[in-house]
Amino acid sequence: MPAPRNILILMADELRFDLPGFMGNPICRTPTLNRLARRGVVFDNAYTPSPVCVPARQSLALGKYPLHTGCERFGEDIPPGSRTFARVFAEAGWLTVACGKLHHRGPDQMQGWLQRIGSECAVQWPNTYGAEGREQIGRLKWRGAEEIELGGPGTSPLALHDRLTVDGAIDFLRMHFEGMYRRTPDVPPLLLMVSLQQPHFPFQADPELFAYYRERVRPRIHEEAPWHPVLGKGALPCGEKVTAEQVRDATAAYYALVEQADREFTRVIAAIESHGQNIDDWIVVFLSDHGEMLGEHALWEKRKFYEGSVRVPFFIRLPEVWRPVRRRENVSTLDLFPTLCEAAGLAVPDDLDARSLLPILEGERGGWPNEVYSQYDLDEFMLKRGNLKYLTFGEKASDVLFDLASDPGESSNRISDPAYILEMTEMREQLQEFIASRRVPTPIC
Repeated sequence: MPAPRNILILMADELRFDLPGFMGNPICRTPTLNRLARRGVVFDNAYTPSPVCVPARQSLALGKYPLHTGCERFGEDIPPGSRTFARVFAEAGWLTVACGKLHHRGPDQMQGWLQRIGSECAVQWPNTYGAEGREQIGRLKWRGAEEIELGGPGTSPLALHDRLTVDGAIDFLRMHFEGMYRRTPDVPPLLLMVSLQQPHFPFQADPELFAYYRERVRPRIHEEAPWHPVLGKGALPCGEKVTAEQVRDATAAYYALVEQADREFTRVIAAIESHGQNIDDWIVVFLSDHGEMLGEHALWEKRKFYEGSVRVPFFIRLPEVWRPVRRRENVSTLDLFPTLCEAAGLAVPDDLDARSLLPILEGERGGWPNEVYSQYDLDEFMLKRGNLKYLTFGEKASDVLFDLASDPGESSNRISDPAYILEMTEMREQLQEFIASRRVPTPIC
């Protein structure tokens, strides 16, 4: 496969797998993502390596699961000088530019990117420069029922972050393609990432878009809290802790935030095409770091292994693959690392957990190990194999087994069902072996 000249990665934050139009949602308007997906390979069963921001993003960067990255929890970061996919591309002569959210909290804010643009670049507080006790601007933590109560029309600070991110990306594209600074005659190939912070809460959105969705959404107002002590932790049953109207408003605002994100992506694509670039000649990737429960099982935010939290929208389009394809295999977003390397003709590091998706992108079906892992904190793990999902929570609570083929709503625990004894035993042993493989990576510099 000839190496493409440019790669564009579009990333959203906390986007449910079933919200974009290309995933079949009849209400949410995402015309730009739909347009891009029509000539790409859409992965219907894509999963995050962790249903929380920081570990998910650092696993994506390294092509490894959290227990192999040194970044397993929110607030941690991968070691300085790590071999990220951005670094592999930079060392191969590519111009690597990241616009927006990477969520590095440690001292190495670049991690292979030659240039960063946007307002998200910040070291971790309060452990730096004697900043103890100061609030960190733009770092938002979940406040439970209060987040639902505040849902409605307004301006999210994350929308301001995203506007700055995309403005910066547009300015960079102008400088790059119009030759506004000195450079060698041979323009290097470009790896450009535009990573937004929407539709992450707070649930405050453009008033016009909010009004559009207010009477169109189907809020989850009859959901019961899960029976399981870990899966049900933080539940906000409608009628007990939040009202039906508040749930509707928060849901409508979330839909509006998704459309706002699509509009930002529209600006990026328009800027690329305004410089005479044909987006069909680029590799284009779209994905999210994790999902959002959005009231399903009376839960909000992420941090769960339910589909709404751990499953994400994900597609890749290659210049050589023009037919629209949907694939059902279980894949992980960390598989992006070797996939991009192979598509660009670069050597793939041999110590990755990730697997190249190129065979699937090119239509090959045989031999794919149809399973993925996910991890939350130090002791909660998921193994998804085929339609079965095995969950373990260390000493916190009992294990859970879901069969998504017969129980897509994940309401029935099959862990004690004799019909699943063989699969359950195999998956439990495999998951325990995976947990025992924890190791801290060695930086390359």
